[in-house]
Amino acid sequence: MNIAIVGASGAVGQEFLRVLAEQQFPVTSLRLFGSKRSAGSVIEFKGTPITVEELTHDSDFSGVDIAFTSAGAATSKEFADVITRHGAVMIDNSSAFRMDADVPLVVPEVNAADALDRPRNIIGNPNCTTIQMVVALKPIHDLSPVKRVHVATYQAASGAGAAAMEELRAQYGQIERGETPVVNKFAHQLAYNLIPQVDVFLDNDYTKEEMKMYHETRKIMHAPELSVSATCVRVPVLRAHSEAIWVETESPVTPAQAKAAFEKAPGLVVMDDQENGLYPMPLDLTGKDPVYVGRIRADISDDRGLTFWVVGDQIKKGAALNAVQIAQWLLANDSRLAR
Repeated sequence: MNIAIVGASGAVGQEFLRVLAEQQFPVTSLRLFGSKRSAGSVIEFKGTPITVEELTHDSDFSGVDIAFTSAGAATSKEFADVITRHGAVMIDNSSAFRMDADVPLVVPEVNAADALDRPRNIIGNPNCTTIQMVVALKPIHDLSPVKRVHVATYQAASGAGAAAMEELRAQYGQIERGETPVVNKFAHQLAYNLIPQVDVFLDNDYTKEEMKMYHETRKIMHAPELSVSATCVRVPVLRAHSEAIWVETESPVTPAQAKAAFEKAPGLVVMDDQENGLYPMPLDLTGKDPVYVGRIRADISDDRGLTFWVVGDQIKKGAALNAVQIAQWLLANDSRLAR
């Protein structure tokens, strides 16, 4: 397939390149686009140097089958027509179109077939926290419909980009040297700290990140009646997000039933061995493809409740890998992309 990546020099853009290579995605040609600042730089893909092109309103995407975009919502909105006008499928990693009624929001393990109905040739890649949560919710929902979800997230610095990871590293060094840590990427110092704010606060006192989880989960799971409440916390971890999740189902689901369903579900790996202290941790799971689940137990406050812990690399499954998996599913199931 003829592939384009918009935002190729960013953290997710670089991850797209790694994932395409790891997945042995059938790339016939690859074009890389970026801002005026990054245009002209050279990025290597599988041993081949590729020059980054500047994305402009005159950019020609004819011949491109799939364009992965990760350059921010403003760029996606401004250039969507440029990218799709010749028939390219735009798989967009920003928040620009996620809640538009005519743009499917897809996690392949949950609602892959939604990708076929794309009137604007745009498919939304959900928020990273939502992706890993719904992968874990789906097998439970198939046993008994999930009625209510409470989730507390523990989100790594990398969720705010490569510069945020560097800021966290730098802060530890600055503190050890007795210097005042420099804060640019977060609301407060992240080193030796937790920040109970990811993104901006909205009128209902939830943050934008928390409301993304509310709206996106309901759309992906085709469950407009589903209640979702999130508290999103930034933690001093470099990469991989963690989530503590409480669910209430229509009928009781036992931990054993949930564990068996998790073990059979695509994209999930169970790590749940209390005796040996085995449970998912971001330190161990950075760079891994699946979503990992552990600490599976009954919610003692709710006779129809379960609680569990999930960890996923939010740059991989939470961004680039999920988008590439959408493309893989389309190649296997959408005749419009058949060769």
